Amino acid sequence: MKVLLYEMSWAEAKEYFTKNDIAILPIGANEQHGLQNPLGTDHLIAKALAEETAKRTGVLCLQMIPYGISSHHKQFWGTISISPETFKKYVNEVCLSLNYYGITKIVIINAHGGNLNTLAELARQLREKGFFTSIFQWWPAANKLLPDLFKPEERRHACAEETSVNLALHPEIVNMDAAVDETVHENILQLEGITLPLDTADYTDAGVFGKSSTASAEKGKTVLEAVINELVKHENLLKKEKIENLMQKPKA
Repeated sequence: MKVLLYEMSWAEAKEYFTKNDIAILPIGANEQHGLQNPLGTDHLIAKALAEETAKRTGVLCLQMIPYGISSHHKQFWGTISISPETFKKYVNEVCLSLNYYGITKIVIINAHGGNLNTLAELARQLREKGFFTSIFQWWPAANKLLPDLFKPEERRHACAEETSVNLALHPEIVNMDAAVDETVHENILQLEGITLPLDTADYTDAGVFGKSSTASAEKGKTVLEAVINELVKHENLLKKEKIENLMQKPKA
């Protein structure tokens, strides 16, 4: 059975939509991930997680959305950024297109943290329209599921954990000879409770927020299996849940 929408004919898509009310939407970004990783890191990871989860659960998987909210990385060449307003509208219209065919539940696999606030806001608005959206991010899941696999300085942007996942998925486009370990620049204005409008270039020179040189494909495979297993559990639970039970509660 096909589970990837882009591989289906319209008749095959009709067969799925008439029997199911759930789908998967992978979303990433195109932005710097240090000197060793490809710009497409986030959307490549999102695609891999989504398509493997779809194959294990039989849930329809849409094409991956490759661009996200990445203006904080713009000083690094090749970063492509979409405004929050445009991004939100785009994802909303994808979801509404699915809703036209009877989809009322969608799992967004988001591989870029900069997208989260906008996606969470959209999810609440879609729920008011009878559409339930959950959002999965692999790195907080890995931190909880595999707390001892990496040190804290290995778990941040473009560091060993993310690089390890890249090595497991596509080692041919990761250049470990270029991997660096960076100490994040401190800003004297950064005190407890303060949020500053700073960019990645204010914190790092190569775009790495810690240690990347300790990455390995073996650790990457461990991360992938753990987070995919968690995704599969969520998909199977959501498949069984009736949409009426997922809607907003009535007025108190």
